[in-house]
Amino acid sequence: MNWWQKFRRNRLAQLGAAILVLMYLVAIGAGFVAPYGPYESQANGSLLPPTTVYWRHQETGEWLGPHVYPTAQGPVELDTGNRQVTVDYSEPSPIRLFTRDEQEQLHLFGTDGPGRLNLLGTDEQARDQFSRLLYGSRISLSVGLVGIAIAFPIGMLVGGLAGYFGGTIDAVLMRLVEVIMTIPSIYLLVALAAVLPPGLSSAQRFMLIVLITSFIGWAGLARVIRGQVLSIKERDFVQASKVMGGRSFYIVVRHILPQTATYGIIAATLAIPGFILAEAVLSFIGLGIQQPDASWGNMLTLATNASILVLQPWLVWPPAVLIVVTSLAFNLLGDGLRDALDPRTLKQ
Repeated sequence: MNWWQKFRRNRLAQLGAAILVLMYLVAIGAGFVAPYGPYESQANGSLLPPTTVYWRHQETGEWLGPHVYPTAQGPVELDTGNRQVTVDYSEPSPIRLFTRDEQEQLHLFGTDGPGRLNLLGTDEQARDQFSRLLYGSRISLSVGLVGIAIAFPIGMLVGGLAGYFGGTIDAVLMRLVEVIMTIPSIYLLVALAAVLPPGLSSAQRFMLIVLITSFIGWAGLARVIRGQVLSIKERDFVQASKVMGGRSFYIVVRHILPQTATYGIIAATLAIPGFILAEAVLSFIGLGIQQPDASWGNMLTLATNASILVLQPWLVWPPAVLIVVTSLAFNLLGDGLRDALDPRTLKQ
């Protein structure tokens, strides 16, 4: 039985892979799937609850199909602190597929009329929370892939060189790895992020966050790869390459490290949630992606406002749930790949 057949038998791994494929497709096509722009505000529309979808006209009872009505925030009730939501039932706005906005940009769905469809309500700046969630996924999902692309080649190369050469090189590199591994990652992230210049754009902060998380993400992989290389370097094909005059660096990169690729793929899949959570933590405490740009982490900063947490929970739960679901999906996929690529079970 090959690895693909074994992977297909793991339903949880397939579920994780399907969820991730869907999430990344939606993130790539956020401009099409999201009904509104991430910075677009609506008049008198701050902190609106999720829009109610109607099927019959609320005044005449006539069947109209799915539609919404223009909604706005009214004055604050002094007794409860709640805002009175006002709905104009005189202007029904049908929900349509493949609509265009004022800039003639095509969207998967929208409304035909003044009413707006806010599936997850609006934030304090009257921006559609669902649209910002989709645009924010571009940052939160890509930070893991970019971080892995930087950290894992470093970890594999350092571990490969340490295991192959041994001696002083091994001792120096492994002491460096141990020092990095002993530093609490969250405190290092906060300390490094806090010294970033305040005038950086979100794109610049994104790249620096990736570099910071990559800096602390390669050490664990290097330690494991070193252990694998210690056994691989004694095999016949490595000794034959030495006899034929192969240079040490060429042998490590061309013959030894490919033998550790299976573990590297599995470890990379399991490590990506760590990069996503690191970005979320930094953005949550205000040291990551800054407003008005969206990421799942900085959308969670609304949770620090007790009134929003109690009165507008729809602003907090969606990004939190997506972070948990993404991490779980990567772990399910990683566990499935680990079982499928285990050389002890491939021939069973």
